[in-house]
Amino acid sequence: MNPLEFVALTPKSNCGRCGHPTCLAFAVAVTKGGAAASGCPFIDLDNLPPELGRDRGGKGLQAVDRGQEERDMALVAHLKSKVQALDFSRLAHRLGAQWTQGRPDELCFSYLGRPVLLDRTHIQVDGQGLVDPRDQILLYNYVAFGGGDPPQGNWVGMESLPNSISKVRTLATYCEQRLGDLFCGRPAALADLCRQVGGVPGPAEQSADVGMIVPVLPHVPIYLLFWDEDPEDGFEARVKVLFDQEVMDFLDLESLVFAAERLADRLIELDTHEQ
Repeated sequence: MNPLEFVALTPKSNCGRCGHPTCLAFAVAVTKGGAAASGCPFIDLDNLPPELGRDRGGKGLQAVDRGQEERDMALVAHLKSKVQALDFSRLAHRLGAQWTQGRPDELCFSYLGRPVLLDRTHIQVDGQGLVDPRDQILLYNYVAFGGGDPPQGNWVGMESLPNSISKVRTLATYCEQRLGDLFCGRPAALADLCRQVGGVPGPAEQSADVGMIVPVLPHVPIYLLFWDEDPEDGFEARVKVLFDQEVMDFLDLESLVFAAERLADRLIELDTHEQ
């Protein structure tokens, strides 16, 4: 059982009685870290599969976090090795980055409205080193892919990209549902925050209440469509994320989902600061 299957068995209320900040975090701790499912008082333990029985003694998120961090750092090291031999002067145009002869081993570009300075061993965002290895993975991966032609504005959903079935629900959980819930009844606030990270309105013919194209990376824009709730017709607020049809010239599926998650994180961060 994976975390998304397990979280469906929880009340999804994020009450915190299990000791974790969210039901999804608890689901990860149980399914990946060996924590006891009995930590949630609302779970029907008798209906769980045997491998998630009552007497598990795993370390939960500590074990998950430690193992994941080790894998992430190994991937960062691998990606750094891949960019060592790349010609940054030739890559800059294909990545939408800036390069100068005075600093031949550096690339400058934007990441969710923040300036990035990337060299072959370090990355700075807004003048500070990156702490989270997942951001390093995303940015080094963007460079390692080698770039391509600029986006043409042919938009598709995650489900239209090759081998993406398993990622559609993850994208919904970590980006689309979060933004839909947060900005319910506040479409103007969502549009304003998208503008703060470089977003521009999408094509006029789209039917959503908000349609903003946000450049997560120079050649990796995300088209964010938001439909506000309609209580009379029983419709909840929802968000749909679209990518440029050729986006996989720039990132793999895992990195695309993380890019969308980071977009949600950034908008939520900005929204919190304005309240």
